[in-house]
Amino acid sequence: MKRIRRIVTLFLFLLAAAGAVPAAYAAPYDGYNYSDEGTADSAPVPYLPAKLITGGGLNAGSFKTPEDMYITKEGHIFVLDSGNHRVVELDSSGNALNVIESFDNGGKTDTFKEPLGIFVSDRNRLFVADTGNKRVVELTTDGEFIREIGPPKASILRANFTYVPTKLVVDTAGRLYVVSKGVFDGVIEFDSEGNFTGFIGVNKVMVDPVELFWKQISTKAQREAMALFIPVEFNNIDIDEEDFLYVTTSDGTSVEPVRRLNPSGSDVLRREGWFPPTGDIKVSFRGTRQGRSTIVSVASDTNGIYSILDTKRGRIFTYDKDGKLMYQFGALGEQFGQFKTPVEVSVLGDRIIVLDRGLNHLTVFEPTRYGEAIRNAVIYNDLGEESNSVKWWQEALKLNRNLEMAYLGIGKGELIQNNNYAAMGNFKLGTHPVYYSKAFDRYRKEWLWDHFPTIASVSVVAILLLIAAFKLIRVRDSEPGVVRSAWQTLFRPFNGFWAMKYEQKGRVWFTLLILLLLTIMSILRRQYSGFVINPVNDMVVNSLDELKFIVLPFFLWCVSNWSITTLMDGEGKFKEIVMATGLALIPLLLVQGPLLLFSRVITLKEVSFYSLIESFAYLWFVLLLFIGMLTVHQYNVFKTVVTMLLTLLVMGIIVFLGMLAASLAQQILQFGTTIYQEIRFRIGEG
Repeated sequence: MKRIRRIVTLFLFLLAAAGAVPAAYAAPYDGYNYSDEGTADSAPVPYLPAKLITGGGLNAGSFKTPEDMYITKEGHIFVLDSGNHRVVELDSSGNALNVIESFDNGGKTDTFKEPLGIFVSDRNRLFVADTGNKRVVELTTDGEFIREIGPPKASILRANFTYVPTKLVVDTAGRLYVVSKGVFDGVIEFDSEGNFTGFIGVNKVMVDPVELFWKQISTKAQREAMALFIPVEFNNIDIDEEDFLYVTTSDGTSVEPVRRLNPSGSDVLRREGWFPPTGDIKVSFRGTRQGRSTIVSVASDTNGIYSILDTKRGRIFTYDKDGKLMYQFGALGEQFGQFKTPVEVSVLGDRIIVLDRGLNHLTVFEPTRYGEAIRNAVIYNDLGEESNSVKWWQEALKLNRNLEMAYLGIGKGELIQNNNYAAMGNFKLGTHPVYYSKAFDRYRKEWLWDHFPTIASVSVVAILLLIAAFKLIRVRDSEPGVVRSAWQTLFRPFNGFWAMKYEQKGRVWFTLLILLLLTIMSILRRQYSGFVINPVNDMVVNSLDELKFIVLPFFLWCVSNWSITTLMDGEGKFKEIVMATGLALIPLLLVQGPLLLFSRVITLKEVSFYSLIESFAYLWFVLLLFIGMLTVHQYNVFKTVVTMLLTLLVMGIIVFLGMLAASLAQQILQFGTTIYQEIRFRIGEG
């Protein structure tokens, strides 16, 4: 069976090399897309392998460790065949047009030496980073020598500066930008005459806080022996149609492996997606392919779209101009469409071409219906043709109902047409609170205008009912009870806590009722808060979480405070501590309902008022808790603060010991289970 599979794979490989495999051939990798929560949800494959291009089928000889390629606007593919020290020019179908192995330099035959970078300008000038010769060579596309650009010369250069060009691009003004090995000052810039003008876009310095601390306390000799905090060097560069530079970093630690530099060198790459453009979000730190994606190449496409190549796992990630992930594809392996050592990605129309140094060939990928739909939708959206964009987004949704990006695109189209309510629904499905807030703001104004008489009438009736209710409470509540005492505690806390302790006005059942109501209201608030406040709400709330965040801390506080104050001459009994803590929770209980209602009628611009109300309730709770502990234990202010801080410390110790005990119990249980299974196994053998 394995032999048959190998024969079939070899047959498909040979067909692919000849260009005979159709784009519909099944992909040797899984499709997925990241949700707003960072989970890799299954998705259709956006691109399929369609063709292999190898030197062996071009009458130009096989490629040998090719390092770079460049695709012109006319669709010509220039491959830098580094192992053979040559440049091979192909047409858009992969047929060989020209091979440049040598050139005439001042009457002498000159050749490349281990070149690593290639670029073709709009003026049909071929630039090669001749790495082994430490120079940049400019030729015509026919191979005629123009000039060579050597190391930069300036007084600002470091004494140990070395010039080893690896990648390069040229802008429309003829300025040359070079990435050099070992240069962490940024991208080297030359003017159109080949004169050095400076560095652009230096990377941020990555500082290890622990090592920085040791440097501060070390001697001079020890500091000199330590590693220096220096910026990370770039490993590749590309340029888009607006002359902005895309640069990549592959140190494995950078959280910004892709940057887009404007003419002044500032990073202007948009990172408005749920996660920045870094490749894979969820990565393993075990096994052979551990850690973050290793980005080695970036290819700019039309309308701000760009793709990055992860050589660690052989995947291509494509983003729109806002940094939202459109799709990904690719994998390491030996099947058609997989890679061994991918080093470069480029775009040819709607096709994507990947150069594999390990397998010495180029793989041409063509979009599936799914990939085509997303790409067209993004392009039309950027062009402002919302009707066409929505049509393609709807096509993508037919293939993937979990595509949050599609709901966002459809919502934008509805928003432009003033279908605000429909836009709100799509933005909610797309989990995008910013645009949801814009649509809701418009819809709220329309609704208020249409229902203003009803709103005014209901408001007047509600105010009258509240006034009547307060008067009725005052008449009937002539004899203070538990509720009246609790209400008094809110505004006269010293009197309220004194009455609870010395006049027996407190009740444990009332405290537990407050705790129960607070837990219920917290569950309702988490589940039914407005989308602006709770954008990731999936209408499924685990009630145990509320017990973990409300009930457990409540009793931990009571037990810990009783333990500490018993040793510090506190007069409060455990029952009194429970009641005082419960009464302090009343402000938090009272704001739950209003916050729930308020969250459903506010926009993002009004979230600060929501946070202010919530913060005020927590401050009120802390103040009541402080006064309650001070009154119950009859401490002074300083001693109350100290005991409350010690209570928090004891709570942490109890949690730590509980987790430790649970871990030990689990290990003992596993040990006992292992012994039991071993005994059963031995008895069974006997």
